[in-house]
Amino acid sequence: MAEMARPRSAPAPILQVRGLNVFYGHSHALQGVDLTLDHGVLSLVGRNGMGKTTLCKSVIGLVPAASGSIRLDGEEITRLAPAQIARLGIGYVPQGRRLWRSLTVDEHLRMTAGSRRGGWTVERIYETFPRLAERKDNGGAQLSGGEQQMLAISRALLLNPRLLLMDEPTEGLAPVIVSQVEEMLVRLGAEGDVAVLVVEQNIGVATAISERVAIMVNGRINRIIDSAALAADRALQQRLLGVGRHGHEDIEAEPAPGATPAGEDAARSGVARGPVRIYMSNPVVPTRWSQPVPAARIEAAARTSSAGQLSLVEPTSPRAPLRPLGAGGAPVVIVAGTLDTKGEELRFLRDILSEAGLRTRLVDLSTSGRPSGADVPPLEVALHHRRGSTAVFTGDRGASVAAMAEAFERWIAQQSGIAGIISAGGSGATALATPAMRALPVGVPKVMISTVASGDVGRYVGPADIMMMYSVTDIQGLNSISRQVLANGAHALAGMANARLQASREGRAPARARPDLPAVGLTMFGVTTPCVQQVTALLKEEWDCLVFHATGVGGLSMEKLVDSGMLAAVIDLTTTEICDLLMGGILPATKDRFGAMIRARMPYVGACGALDMVNFGPPDTVPARYQGRRFYQHNPQVTLMRTTAEENDRVGRWIGERLNRMEAPVRFFLNEGGVSALDAPGQPFHDREADEALFRALEQTVRRTATRQLIRVAANINDPAFSATAVEAFRALHGGRVPRRRAAR
Repeated sequence: MAEMARPRSAPAPILQVRGLNVFYGHSHALQGVDLTLDHGVLSLVGRNGMGKTTLCKSVIGLVPAASGSIRLDGEEITRLAPAQIARLGIGYVPQGRRLWRSLTVDEHLRMTAGSRRGGWTVERIYETFPRLAERKDNGGAQLSGGEQQMLAISRALLLNPRLLLMDEPTEGLAPVIVSQVEEMLVRLGAEGDVAVLVVEQNIGVATAISERVAIMVNGRINRIIDSAALAADRALQQRLLGVGRHGHEDIEAEPAPGATPAGEDAARSGVARGPVRIYMSNPVVPTRWSQPVPAARIEAAARTSSAGQLSLVEPTSPRAPLRPLGAGGAPVVIVAGTLDTKGEELRFLRDILSEAGLRTRLVDLSTSGRPSGADVPPLEVALHHRRGSTAVFTGDRGASVAAMAEAFERWIAQQSGIAGIISAGGSGATALATPAMRALPVGVPKVMISTVASGDVGRYVGPADIMMMYSVTDIQGLNSISRQVLANGAHALAGMANARLQASREGRAPARARPDLPAVGLTMFGVTTPCVQQVTALLKEEWDCLVFHATGVGGLSMEKLVDSGMLAAVIDLTTTEICDLLMGGILPATKDRFGAMIRARMPYVGACGALDMVNFGPPDTVPARYQGRRFYQHNPQVTLMRTTAEENDRVGRWIGERLNRMEAPVRFFLNEGGVSALDAPGQPFHDREADEALFRALEQTVRRTATRQLIRVAANINDPAFSATAVEAFRALHGGRVPRRRAAR
């Protein structure tokens, strides 16, 4: 149905809430809420019970408003029924997902499709969420938490909404799935087809997906703040989102212009200027049958504080000085895991490491709240979560594990003197320990003994050098098998750690390193191997050449070393992972590809290596939408698909946008003779028109300057003449002294 045209000068906000009041009996849940969403994504955060879910339900019509106004694109919807509101263009993803156990993925989607005309179809859903396409015949109860969330979001998108309401979309999900949902939300906002209001408890997600964040306190919008400012201001997070008093008492609105510095300091520090009344909204622990608590009873149970400082968080703060892991800063090995369920096994590992002469520290990652005898108890780790320990000990196992994993990763990033780390457990313990292992520099020994180590462990290992060891039996008590496996893992870590410590004591680098040469990272694929071999041969006397296989995780690994300061330069000749990212191949980069070089302000030499192909598995795994395309069977397990001119245009613009963000000098080569061995004249993928579309998109996108250059060369990427040209450009950017690698902690 066509929309009525409006003057361009004053478009109505997609959502406008004014003076909204909602009651549950005598309880005033929403108290004059004002909120406007023009477009894109807006995050709404706040402590539990502040009214966030009630606001969503009011907008969709599930909870009636006592007074106030709710407008969708200028149209009043306050008194409409939920079905009418949905037909007008509001989609709702409720907390808990609310799927039917007996319906398949496809049945869920087909039932919703066609309600409103628009760009979202079942086919587009399957392209956007390939995992759902793979699971289309599975029932709702057979999906993982992340897959269920994808389905709930997809069901709402099939309404082709103008506004999408999402209540706690990452609740209870593992960290790797949280990242996928976060990327999907960013993509929705960037596409601009739908505005999104996201209720989120995870501050990291809330600040990553939207430029501004609305903070709700006691049924009111307390303030709307820039995401970057909220993410960087730990004190503000504690004041607004930590444990505290009523919002109208301890949380002030933004200071008015001209406020005195003393007033600002007092507000920031939380210093009370006199006696303060502290209220509890429920003086008695409520049950599901509890009636609203009378105001007089709340007043009677309130207490008065005359202390000069009112703490809004736990007494121990993660900003307090850290306890040294080892006496005098001596290196230690961390034995981490859930002592409440795996205590016997973890202490067995610790004892073996101690017998090998290593100092150890037992770190408890349990979320049960039971007493712990560990060197580092759970609370000490949990306090490093960005929302404090209350975000970890929630009673919801999935949410607690995800939060503890984040807290442990942040805790370990603040430690020094780590000689190695080992953990043991099932899928939960693996999800708890491996994010922290990935945060450690390459070279620090990392061993994960896991029941899931015989499957696909890419999500756990990522770009890190984690040694995954299959436990054979479940890690549940010590027996004749588990003792052998655990002992092997401990002795392996002991050997690695002792070798590194011995090298450090003797003042030498680990075996086979080239301490006299700076390190350069090069990306390679099978179809660019001759090029990389020629470049390496030309540089091997000047640089320690580290070659990374461009399989998605290869690019990640190279950029992790850049972020760690362990690479002094890169020659990124094979950027093929971008094709898989944009076209749905099996070896994709992440959206942060090139990000490490941007952050490090590192001079960059790159090329269009293998941007003529997308990688899939065996032929029967190629998506149906690509039938009839040009394919090449690389081996029985890998099928290559030639990119088209249209796809290369997308790739060129994507890369060009990243090159524009590089502040250091850039030399990016366009190989007119072909970007891979298969793209040479007479070879299966030679397509001059498709290559030109790629080059043209880059030239139209990249803002070329004296330091940011695109260089056309007539040669194929594997021709020796091009290798010499690339090395000459690299030497010109890195003439004279170059930075040394930073040693791993």
